[in-house]
Amino acid sequence: MRWIWIDTFTEFVSGKTATAVKNVSLAEEHLHDHFPGHPVMPPSLMIEGMAQTAGILVGEARGFKEKVILAKIRRARFDDYCVPQDRISYQARIESIEPAGATTTGIVSRNGDEIGCVDLMFSHVDHSITELDLPEHNFVFTEQFMSLLNTYRLKAPTD
Repeated sequence: MRWIWIDTFTEFVSGKTATAVKNVSLAEEHLHDHFPGHPVMPPSLMIEGMAQTAGILVGEARGFKEKVILAKIRRARFDDYCVPQDRISYQARIESIEPAGATTTGIVSRNGDEIGCVDLMFSHVDHSITELDLPEHNFVFTEQFMSLLNTYRLKAPTD
């Protein structure tokens, strides 16, 4: 099973920026485990939501040819938290992209108000870590991740 921490993309500009959203629901079991009696979305899962948003942006920028792996959290800051009925927005921007990897910056918003930032580094493990015995198929960009992007493309306005 793969955990997906974004619901859909609301913006996607190839090689530049992407915005994805996550609607926080009381039906999610992890909310009840974090603070019993006071369900909140853990910041670690919001970092993962940003990593998924930015990772798909980085992967798409190079035609999904590389296996894009989160290498480092350069900075993560949260000034508040999210609870059921909140809508989290992850706005990711590529700072740099090279054969070995990429860096991104990101803003996390709750119901339209900024509550944090997450800056990440990704590695293209096909090119940067040659001693690993990785499978040939791209195990990172599964059908679940690709369907998120394809759903956005199907509903996106055309110019």
